[in-house]
Amino acid sequence: MNKIYSLLVVCCIMICACTTPTENNPFLTEFQTKHGVPPYAEIKLEHYKPAFEAGIKEQNTNIQAIINSQEEPGFENVIVALDNSAPILDRVGLVFFNIIEAETTKELTDLSMELAPMLSEHEDNIYLNRALFDKVNAVYQKLNSLNLSTEQKRLLDKKYKNFVRSGANLPEEKQARLREINKEMSTLGLTFSNNVLKENNAYQLIVDKEEDLAGLPDWFKASAAAEAKAAEQDGKWLFTLHNASRLPFLQYAENRNLREQIYKAYINRGNNNNENDNKNIITSIIKLRQEKATLLGYDCFSNFVLNECMAQNAETVMSFLNNLWQYALPKAKAEAADLQKLMGNNEKLEAWDWWYYTEQLRKTKYNLDEDELKPYFKLENVRDGAFDVAKKLYGINFTKLNDIPVYHPDVVVFEVTDEDGSHLGLFYVDYFPRSGKSGGAWMSNFREQRKDIRPLVCNVSSYTKPVGDMPSLLTLDEVETLFHEFGHGLHGLLTKCNYTGVSGTNVVRDFVELPSQIMEHWATQPEVLKAYAKHYQTGEVIPDALIEKILNQKTFNQGFMTTELLAAALLDMELHNLTSTNNFDPVAFEKETMDKLGLIPEIAPRYRVTYFNHIIGGYAAGYYSYLWANVLDADAFEAFKENGIFDKNTAKKFRSNVLEKGDSEDPMTLYINFRGAEPQLDAMLKNRGMK
Repeated sequence: MNKIYSLLVVCCIMICACTTPTENNPFLTEFQTKHGVPPYAEIKLEHYKPAFEAGIKEQNTNIQAIINSQEEPGFENVIVALDNSAPILDRVGLVFFNIIEAETTKELTDLSMELAPMLSEHEDNIYLNRALFDKVNAVYQKLNSLNLSTEQKRLLDKKYKNFVRSGANLPEEKQARLREINKEMSTLGLTFSNNVLKENNAYQLIVDKEEDLAGLPDWFKASAAAEAKAAEQDGKWLFTLHNASRLPFLQYAENRNLREQIYKAYINRGNNNNENDNKNIITSIIKLRQEKATLLGYDCFSNFVLNECMAQNAETVMSFLNNLWQYALPKAKAEAADLQKLMGNNEKLEAWDWWYYTEQLRKTKYNLDEDELKPYFKLENVRDGAFDVAKKLYGINFTKLNDIPVYHPDVVVFEVTDEDGSHLGLFYVDYFPRSGKSGGAWMSNFREQRKDIRPLVCNVSSYTKPVGDMPSLLTLDEVETLFHEFGHGLHGLLTKCNYTGVSGTNVVRDFVELPSQIMEHWATQPEVLKAYAKHYQTGEVIPDALIEKILNQKTFNQGFMTTELLAAALLDMELHNLTSTNNFDPVAFEKETMDKLGLIPEIAPRYRVTYFNHIIGGYAAGYYSYLWANVLDADAFEAFKENGIFDKNTAKKFRSNVLEKGDSEDPMTLYINFRGAEPQLDAMLKNRGMK
């Protein structure tokens, strides 16, 4: 996933010092717009700081009212009041956190660094407020006697545990140290992520000899020429570290030296001993997290994090990952042997050769050139195909709106309505790379759902831009990514909860990937492909022969894909399993961890320690979630296969027990309510060709 933001647990805040009159600040009142959307044409840089300051003041006033109330502490006057205590901060925060990721500037980055400690201090002032905690605790002690609904009990439990896990029960001297740790970490995380973005933007592979483009498809050369022209390098070709540029280059370029250059530039981000180096930063983060866990009574940070997840502890996660490793690594080694055989014995297979020879092997083994597929995967058709799947499953409709303010011209907005025509929310899509956009793909909200307030949901990605008459054409992997993020979007759009704290994607991290990953299964179902995969020039529906090739190669290269993902998940866990950080060297630790696992040199972890943005944000000791949820999604899709992939009753059960429920019940209970039993590993192993 996806990136999932909450106001009080956040790495990146953007604020600007200014003196704009408060009456002109759009954040200070409900947005006076159609559907209550952010009025981007009116929002200025100078609005953010006053809005955050006003939001903090407003929340402090509301919290003091909770404390001062002479009424007996109850669910409504304490827990609900706290859940609803920050309307201004909610408005400015959700808008801002998305902009800082999707359309940032140096000024915004600098300002986010300036104000992050202020937000950290505000969060601590809430969770370390003894009088407020006493009110929350008084309600919590009556949890079983208040005649609460399941959702209300869940919200109360979450609020109480948030206080405890934030140090509410610690003595003052430990609370003081915890404040220092939180404040320091608030800027370290920002610096780390900003350095990765700067490394991405700084690298340019400029090719000025056409012979060095041997093997590259015409569409990719045209895209690289357009990039070069935009960079004032007319007549040349420019390649970057964005996935839409780097991966096709590794996949098709015959020039091995250039493949090596771009690959090494990618895997050494944050590790170049320059102003963007992240080694000292990640070292500080890991040490501070370990100290924080110790202060809060845990032996390591992973056990602190996992205590509130489905897995519950590091031992369970490590057992799960190591079990999968026994399946994945042998398959990856066998794939490496096949690639070496294809390459010949004159040169040794290296990591930068994997994509190139995998593509050659795909052609040999399955008579499939992935470039043969791209003409059928026009971005807009794929997007509409995902919409069509949602309509067939859940009866919902997507209608393009042209009168909604957006933060960038690339953004397109759709109204989402239910089968009965009722409004479900708005869906923003932002699909193309920019220098101000973080890499990867994610879903988030501009407004979260509660009661009758419907959400504003966005999907952000970085696919190849259209060039001239050539539209954006996706790879098969990008098709699945679009469906994946759309699944997160459905989770956010279809939620039906009463309280923001448990609505939508505000679920435990090892459950949040279920709605996204199950959507990937529909992307390559034959009847779905025939509905959206049409040649961008001729309109021809993708032929059965190509569909058969897609299905035949579904487990192809899964050893590599599973192993690189597992390696990153295990690296994340081992970093946060540390109980002592004396003499910690992040790069040496990564090597030691991979050597211990026996990872082959032809494969690097999907994310290395100096650019592992997931573990800086919301996935610290949580990257395993993609594989954990893969067990859930593979098992869950079996229900659709058993009953029909568009079976209305199965879809209704999934919608009512998963997509609508948010975190209003225990996630395993929700899953069992849908499936009738706990998930089994078999379907996941079969899908990855390991059984």
